[in-house]
Amino acid sequence: MKKVLEIGGVPVTRLAQKYGTPLYIYDENQLRNQCQKYKQNFLDDVFSTEVLYASKAFSCIGMLKLIKEEGLSVDVVSLGELATAIQAGVSCSHIYFHGNNKTPEEIQYALDHDVCHFFVDNQQEAMLLKTMAKNSKKTLYVMLRINPCIEAHTHEYIQTANIDSKFGISLYLEEEIVRLIKEIQSSPFMIFEGFHSHIGSQIFEKEAFEKEIETMFSFIARMEERGISCSKLDLGGGFAIHYTDHDQPIPVEQICKVILSACRHQQILHKTHVDTILIEPGRSIAGEAGSTLYTIGFSKTTPHKRYLFVDGGMSDNIRPCLYQAQYDADVATNMEAVKDQEVCVAGKCCESGDILIPNIKLQAFDSNDLLIVYSTGAYGFSMFNNYNRNLRPAVVFVKDGKSSLVVKRETIEDLLKGDVR
Repeated sequence: MKKVLEIGGVPVTRLAQKYGTPLYIYDENQLRNQCQKYKQNFLDDVFSTEVLYASKAFSCIGMLKLIKEEGLSVDVVSLGELATAIQAGVSCSHIYFHGNNKTPEEIQYALDHDVCHFFVDNQQEAMLLKTMAKNSKKTLYVMLRINPCIEAHTHEYIQTANIDSKFGISLYLEEEIVRLIKEIQSSPFMIFEGFHSHIGSQIFEKEAFEKEIETMFSFIARMEERGISCSKLDLGGGFAIHYTDHDQPIPVEQICKVILSACRHQQILHKTHVDTILIEPGRSIAGEAGSTLYTIGFSKTTPHKRYLFVDGGMSDNIRPCLYQAQYDADVATNMEAVKDQEVCVAGKCCESGDILIPNIKLQAFDSNDLLIVYSTGAYGFSMFNNYNRNLRPAVVFVKDGKSSLVVKRETIEDLLKGDVR
C-alpha cells in the first residue's frame, strides 16, 4: 500500500477531499514554535526587545490572531494588511505601519483606528503625516527608514538596501536627515523614536547582519553628535529559510544571539544610547510551516523534457517566475517510493514561464495523485493573483490530527461580484 504524507497528524488525502486543491496547508504547531523561538531568544539584559511579525509574508485574520496569541507585534504595509490586523484584534499599540508611498486614505484609516507607530520613508511622507496628525490631534511615534547602502547576497529583486533602492533615505544624506528629524520634532503630535533599516530577504550570512548593525550604530553615533537622540533601532528581517537541500539558513537561536551580541558590542564601541532593538521576521515564521497541495493532472514528454502538470501554478505561487525561487516536492500519495522520475513541474496557466520546479526527481505518479510543494508558507497566499481568472485556493491550519479552515476557497461568484457590466 502506498504511503500517504501526513501534516499535523492529518493525511493529505483527507485534506484534499475536504477542502479541494490547490490548497495552502499550515502546520499550526510549527507556526507557534517559530514565534516562541523568537520570543524566547530575542531577549537581552542590555536592551529592551520587540519582535514584529512582517505580515506581508502571510496575512489573514486567522494568522494574525495566532501572532497576537503568541505575543508578537505586527508590521503592515497597506490598508488591507492594516485592516486585517485590526480585525484580528491586534492591539493598535502593537501595529507598526511601513511603506514607501502611504496614501492619505491609508494614513487616515490608521489614525481613525488609533494606530500610532509609523515608519517614515521620505520627506514628502513626513510632511503629509505631520499635517494629518495635527488635523486629527493624534500623537504618533515615528521611526525614520534609513538605507544603509549594504548589498546583501540575495536576488536583486529582494535586495532592499543597495544605493539606488526605492526604500528609505540614504545614510550618506546626513544633512537632509537631520533637517527632516527636526521637522518631525517640531510637531507637538509627532515623537521621533529612532531609525529603521532592512537589507533584503533570504539572507544566509550572519556577516550581512553584523555589517548592518555596525553601519547603523556608527550612523546613530554621528546623529547623536548632532543632537539627535535615538532610543529605538529596528533592524528589519530577511532571515533565510530552507527551501531545498542547498539552503543552510542560520537557526533562529543563533541569529538572535548574533544580532544582540553585535548590538551590545557596537553600543559600547560608539557610546550610543539605544535602549530598544526590534526585528521583523516574516518568512522565517511562516515559510517552512506552509506547503501547497496540488492534484496531478496530465503529463507529457517533449524531446528534452517530461512535464508533470498540476492544477495550480503561477497564480498561487508566482515566486519561481518572479525571481527564480527554488522548491522541493514529493508525490504525497507515494512517499516511500524511490524518487527516480525526472520531471519539470508546470502549472496550468497560459504562460510558458508557468514553471513551479524546472527539474526535480520525484516518486512514480499517476493522474489524480497529490503533489506537495514544501516551504510555500511565505509569499504564496500573499502573492496570489487571478491570472487566467483562476480561483484563490483555501487555507487550512492543521494541528494534532485536526484541520480548521482559515480562508475559504474563492468561488466563481466571489470572482465575478466586482464586475459591474
